[in-house]
Amino acid sequence: MSSKRRRTTMATEWIEKVTGSIEDKKRYRRYRARVRELPGNHRTAVEALDRYLTHFGSISKGDVLVQMLDDLVDLFEQSAANGTPVRDVVGEDPVEFAETFLANYAEGRWIEKERDRLKRAIERAAGEDGGKRGSL
Repeated sequence: MSSKRRRTTMATEWIEKVTGSIEDKKRYRRYRARVRELPGNHRTAVEALDRYLTHFGSISKGDVLVQMLDDLVDLFEQSAANGTPVRDVVGEDPVEFAETFLANYAEGRWIEKERDRLKRAIERAAGEDGGKRGSL
């Protein structure tokens, strides 16, 4: 690998450590462009779900967040193409729909890490950790 190419790679790696994956940012921009292309009602629904999912979902992994949003726009693009009304997609309770949808992306949520951490701490406190010791 040439010296110039190595410096470019190192710079890219450093930038990604600070700001997150450049590829994820590109995917997010493509997602936003796809949302803008949806018919009005479908676009409004995706924007509302996006807001709810990103605020309530607490997804800390960028790749998981972008995958979730890609899946969301895929669903609404397909429903728009098939002429499926928004209410038929989300049902009568949009919060329940959002919560169910979000449950598919649990591995990226910070709360899942904290739940596991709590369980391990209680197991240690109760002496159920098989003698293993470690930090919380």
